[in-house]
Amino acid sequence: MHDAAALAEPASAPRGIPFDTETLDRLMDEAGFDALAITSKHSIQYFFGGYRYFFYGAMDAHGLSRYLPVIVYVKGRPDRAAYLANPMEAMEAELGKFWTPETQFRHWTSPDAARAALAYIDKAAPRGARIGVEMGFLPADAFTILSEGLGHNRLGDATLTLEMLRAVKTPAELDKLRQASEKVVEAMLATFAAASEGISKLELNERLKREERARGLEFDYCLMTMGTSLNRSPSEQRLRKGEIMSLDSGGNQDGYIGDLCRMGILGEPDAELEDLLAEVDAIQQAARTPIRAGARGGEIFTSAETALEGSVHRDHIHFAAHGMGLVGHEAPWLSDRMTPPYPAYHADRPLDAGMVVSIETTLRHPARGFVKLEDTVAVTKAGWEAFGDTGRGWNRMG
Repeated sequence: MHDAAALAEPASAPRGIPFDTETLDRLMDEAGFDALAITSKHSIQYFFGGYRYFFYGAMDAHGLSRYLPVIVYVKGRPDRAAYLANPMEAMEAELGKFWTPETQFRHWTSPDAARAALAYIDKAAPRGARIGVEMGFLPADAFTILSEGLGHNRLGDATLTLEMLRAVKTPAELDKLRQASEKVVEAMLATFAAASEGISKLELNERLKREERARGLEFDYCLMTMGTSLNRSPSEQRLRKGEIMSLDSGGNQDGYIGDLCRMGILGEPDAELEDLLAEVDAIQQAARTPIRAGARGGEIFTSAETALEGSVHRDHIHFAAHGMGLVGHEAPWLSDRMTPPYPAYHADRPLDAGMVVSIETTLRHPARGFVKLEDTVAVTKAGWEAFGDTGRGWNRMG
């Protein structure tokens, strides 16, 4: 264990740290953490400015255990940060991927990762330090080892701390979200154009996947409706003339998610369909109106719900707004009525420039089907900027 004098004299901070260590130290101080043991893929990607080990990109399972990388970060001492990783990642170190002063490439299993973290915390953190972990991203076997080695009262959940660190995006992160959003919409418009009578939802799902990948995105999912059905899963359902279709897809650019929804029709929309999409759009635009740095986060819902009250279809319309970035539904958290559920942490707190919000209005019409728009909007000092803000009307298919 390092002595108090050594802990009081930090060395120069390592070069290439892609986040603000002062902000992280402040957030740790507010939460009462002296050190962190970080284990989620998205947090590790954030700490290393975009890094995810490609070998475990599709699956963490390996043999009888799993891949579990760990970053240990000591408050105020980035010069003592360490990356404890899989032996194969030593090749990535040769390419200069890691800024941490110490790297260890020794463990294959999650218990071994926990033991390595325990040993390093004992070496680098102050005596009796309180350690923050990501409870939802720490396997039970690793948690047991850390808890028994440190004492259960020294462990706490740092998920909120790390989420708050990512809440305000850097210009580089905003650019990735902008690219992801624009490319997802481009891929949707290309998929609408390729649709024809008789094509199945499964075929259209594969087409959208190819279109997103052709634009350099990693395809995450597509929720799709067709005709009057409200079922959003890929299936053998086939498109018929005059039917409407919704494409709600997530595709990511270097991990940053573009999550948008656009509408198509095989034919021409009648007056009722034009009015339905216009109602949805009016709520979307109302939600944007209060967005600006310093505005209370809950104003987004207040403005949208005021517009919703004036709709004749309000009983069939659902409005939602949530943060977007490396993770869907990350900060800001604007309402406690969301799925998945979380506290309305930012409802009465000011928005910051650089936060990004996904806004979505869904009309489940009992006779005409599923009509939805979802947009990605960044908070700016003066107001907002929408990413991928095209194709928001009725897109003609075929």
